[in-house]
Amino acid sequence: MSNENVTRGWGATSPATKFEAIILGTPFSTPARGIYVGADGNINIVGLDGTAVVFVGARAGSVIPVGCTAVNTASTTASNLIALI
Repeated sequence: MSNENVTRGWGATSPATKFEAIILGTPFSTPARGIYVGADGNINIVGLDGTAVVFVGARAGSVIPVGCTAVNTASTTASNLIALI
């Protein structure tokens, strides 16, 4: 999967320009630069290198600022998640 943000020459601190509702277990159309959390819970995020990690206790209204390609179904209890691309 190519990273459209890198192709544009935007840096890691550039703002997101697209948004995508997250369907658990489904890869994003383009790697995301972060995840917006709509409702409290845990999030099992797949990083750019394919490694999965569970962020425990993510709070509603927060942004997890990590490059990622998907959110796994297993262990994810947070909801209303949005990929910031």
